[in-house]
Amino acid sequence: MAKIGIYGSSFDPITNVHLWTANTVAHRCKLDEVIFLPCSNKRKDKKMNTEDEHRWNMVQLAIQGNERFITDDYEMLQEAWNITTYETLKYFKQKYQNDDIYFIMGADLLIDIGEGRWGNADLLVKENKFIVMARDGIDMVKAISKSPILRNNDDGSTFHLIDKGLAMEISSTYIREEFKLGGEPKYLLPESCYEYIKKYCLYQ
Repeated sequence: MAKIGIYGSSFDPITNVHLWTANTVAHRCKLDEVIFLPCSNKRKDKKMNTEDEHRWNMVQLAIQGNERFITDDYEMLQEAWNITTYETLKYFKQKYQNDDIYFIMGADLLIDIGEGRWGNADLLVKENKFIVMARDGIDMVKAISKSPILRNNDDGSTFHLIDKGLAMEISSTYIREEFKLGGEPKYLLPESCYEYIKKYCLYQ
């Protein structure tokens, strides 16, 4: 039985922090694989800054050489009405029926789920396991205890909280702003992705 982490994000663009985080989570949680899952530009709750094709290509470039990292375009292929994390995790649990599936997310998303902002939030927490990464200023234990959705569906193994050393805040937004304003974010993302962005004049 393998342990698989699902790492969903816009990856717009993917950054070195995404890669460092995934690698650290895989090491600490003894994951056999981390699946990078770029979200679709059809989602109504997010606005992408570049095409699905470009984000997909950059993720593939970024993870080359790491045998534990793979990509999946499941969400990119879905219709807008069917794109929820609850449905996505149902898909992966069916695809990997003999394995343990964990959804990797930041503590800010833990709060959103706890406040019922995600579709099927109660069932999402009840039926799945999560690896939650620290974010500056967020007390993860307190966030769980304050939310009826989170605390009443936690059987002691629902949330794997990772704190020390993971509160890195260089974001895709920061990198997009640097490209747009003529900055130089070269060492904040993989060299292959930096060259890809330059080649296709993305985020200008």
